[in-house]
Amino acid sequence: MNFLGHSLRNNLFVAPMAGVTDRPFRQLCKQLGAGLAVSEMVTSNSLLYGSAKTLRRANHEGEVDPISVQIAGADPAMMAEAAKYNIDHGAQIIDINMGCPAKKVCNVMAGSALMQDEALVGRILEAVVNAVPDFPVTLKFRTGWNRENKNAPAIARIAEEAGIRAIAIHGRTRADQYTGDAEYDTIAEVKSRVRIPVIANGDITTPEKAKFVLDYTGADGVMIGRAAQGRPWLFREISHFLATGQHLPPPTALEIHRILRLHLTELYRFYGEETGVKIARKHISWYTKGIVGAATFRHAMNQLPTVADQIRATDEFFFAQSDLDAANDAVVLSEAA
Repeated sequence: MNFLGHSLRNNLFVAPMAGVTDRPFRQLCKQLGAGLAVSEMVTSNSLLYGSAKTLRRANHEGEVDPISVQIAGADPAMMAEAAKYNIDHGAQIIDINMGCPAKKVCNVMAGSALMQDEALVGRILEAVVNAVPDFPVTLKFRTGWNRENKNAPAIARIAEEAGIRAIAIHGRTRADQYTGDAEYDTIAEVKSRVRIPVIANGDITTPEKAKFVLDYTGADGVMIGRAAQGRPWLFREISHFLATGQHLPPPTALEIHRILRLHLTELYRFYGEETGVKIARKHISWYTKGIVGAATFRHAMNQLPTVADQIRATDEFFFAQSDLDAANDAVVLSEAA
C-alpha cells in the first residue's frame, strides 16, 4: 500500500495510545504485521522538550520507516513549533491529536475538546501544515463532541482544505469516552465526502471485524488500539484473513512467551531497569489475560522489584503453560488412538 509517499506492507495501523505505543511496542507491532504505527502523543509545550519523557518519545533510533509522531496542543504557533521539532528529530509524518478524550487533555482545550471550536481547528491545521511543507500531516479525531454534535464531516472538510493528507476517525464521540459500541455510519459518511485517505478506528478486535469495517465504511485502512495490547500478533492475523479469508492458528503458549520475552528485553533496554520494570507490569498483565492461573500470577508479578525477578516469574509461568498444553495434547492423541 502506498501511503503518503511511503510503501506500507498493508493498510493496518497501530493507534497512538498514551503510555503504550512507545518505540518497543511500535517496533513489535510492525514486526508482527502492522503497516504503520503512530507514536504516543508528544506535547506541544516547548518547555517540556528537554524532559526525560519527551526525549524518550522523540527517540526513533532503529525504528522502521515511516515514523509517524503525534503531537497534541491547542495553540497554533506551539503546534507548528512542535511539528518542526519532531521532524528535526526523525519524524517523517506528523499526526495531530484531536481524538484523545482524557480530562487532563480536554481540560486545556486540546485533544477531542478542539472539535467544539471549528475555527481554531482550522488555524491549528493550517499552522502545522505550513510549518512542515515537505512532510505529510495527518489528523486523528472522533465523530463529534457528543452524540448531539457529530461534526466529523465538517472537521474532515476543514482538514482537507487545510492540506491534511489523511484522517483517522474513532467511531465514538468525546462524551462517549470508550463506553458503548463504536459506530461506523459517521465514518462512512466522511469517506463519501472527502478525497483524502480515511482510516477507521474503534472496536476492531478480530479479523472479521476488520473486514466488516473496511467493507461497511469504504475506509482505506483500519486503526487498532486497545485490542493489540498483549496481542500484537493481531495484525498478522487480520492481514492473513483479509488476503485469504482464512484464519491463522492462534499462537501457542510457547510463542506468546517468546514474543513477550522479546518485548520485555526491549522495554528494559529502552527505559532502564527501574522504569522498565514498572512499564513491563501492564504489558505482562495484558499478555497473560485469559490464561489459566493468570490472576494469581499477575498479583505476584506486581510485587516483584527487579528485571531478574520479572523474567524468572514470567518464564516459570509460561513453562508451566507449555507443560499443560503438552499434557492436553497427549490426552487428545491417546483418546484418538
